Amino acid sequence: MTTTTNTTAAPRTTAAPVTAADVLRGAMPPARRFWRAAASGFATEASAVALLAVSAWLIVRASEQPAVMYLTAAVVGVRAFALSRAAFRYLERLTSHDAALRQLATTRTALVRRLIPLAPDGLTRTRRGSVLGALVDDVDELQNLPLRVVEPLVASAVVALSAVVFVAFVSWPAALTLLACLIVAALVATLWGWAAGGRAERAIAPLRARLADAVTDHLGSLDVLLAYGAEAESRARIAEADGAVRRAVVRRAGAQAATTAIVSLLAGAASLLAVAVTAPDAATLGGPALAVAVLVPMAVFEVFGAVPLAAAAWRQVHASAERIAESVPADIPAGLVRDAPPATGEAPALGEGLRLRDVSATWPDAATPSLSGVDLDVRPGERVLVVGSSGAGKTTLAHVLVRFLDCTGTYDIGGRSVRDLSP
Repeated sequence: MTTTTNTTAAPRTTAAPVTAADVLRGAMPPARRFWRAAASGFATEASAVALLAVSAWLIVRASEQPAVMYLTAAVVGVRAFALSRAAFRYLERLTSHDAALRQLATTRTALVRRLIPLAPDGLTRTRRGSVLGALVDDVDELQNLPLRVVEPLVASAVVALSAVVFVAFVSWPAALTLLACLIVAALVATLWGWAAGGRAERAIAPLRARLADAVTDHLGSLDVLLAYGAEAESRARIAEADGAVRRAVVRRAGAQAATTAIVSLLAGAASLLAVAVTAPDAATLGGPALAVAVLVPMAVFEVFGAVPLAAAAWRQVHASAERIAESVPADIPAGLVRDAPPATGEAPALGEGLRLRDVSATWPDAATPSLSGVDLDVRPGERVLVVGSSGAGKTTLAHVLVRFLDCTGTYDIGGRSVRDLSP
């Protein structure tokens, strides 16, 4: 094996960089598939609010002991909304997960296809745990974008506004009070969640990658670690990384629990304020209408509780999207195979075997070729032993033969140039 000196840095081919926005757009299912989930989610939450409103009206109206004929419609409504809530919840789970998981497979496949031309030699600057985390944990996290961010926000916002309009027909002071409480709850809960758990939520994805790095390094180098007595230290690094992940998850859970408590307190405040603002008109409204104006905010806030949780899920999804974008290099280093033809599924005829003439190759980011002016013939059935000192180019030749690295010169298989074959 021979080497030559070249002081010129290898050129690079710049590709369109992948941004977090690109990743997030790719994670959203198409509207033709997702609208069923959004509609079912809205119908579920609307049925829950309607169930409580009709139940409140029915209970108070029944206490006045009217004729049964005046209660029949409400009784049917309670049963209908109870059944429709369960039915729409099932449809929402079915359609939303179907759309999200189908898109998840598409997203993961697209990421793998983008990484394949770079692997393994174009990913030398990327930690293995980071790539593994991007392909597994971070891509899995993207399913929460439609499931825990977009759908809950759309359903909760539409139902909350619809409930405010509905309460306005009963008592406009109660409607304004409900709207004000919803706005305050959105601001306070979101800001509290960002302040208390935002840092932990953004840190979970990097910490998981750090843990994956530690486990991968430990298992991949276990024999060396045992030989040099460093296995215990490696296990300690794994335990430290695992503890960091666990602490971040606990902080996130604590922030979410506190956010839920804040929303619950504001829900009670909304009902108390509704009592206060409707008390002067209680005689005019009547008992059933007053019960609706006071109790509907409780159902609305039960639906609204998904909003701060959606904000927390958004922060983590966005962090995962950023890590996925960072795991794909923005530029393609020189020395890698580019513009390769697609795979046909058929192996080329071996013919006279492998034929290399004046082949040279350079590793990505290297200033000098690691392989230079190599001639090699290998016929079918032959075995060739390549020997040389460290750095002579043995590994480089192996990577050229399997097309991990591109090369200059002539490299044919069965008389066909490898540039006409899929890697």
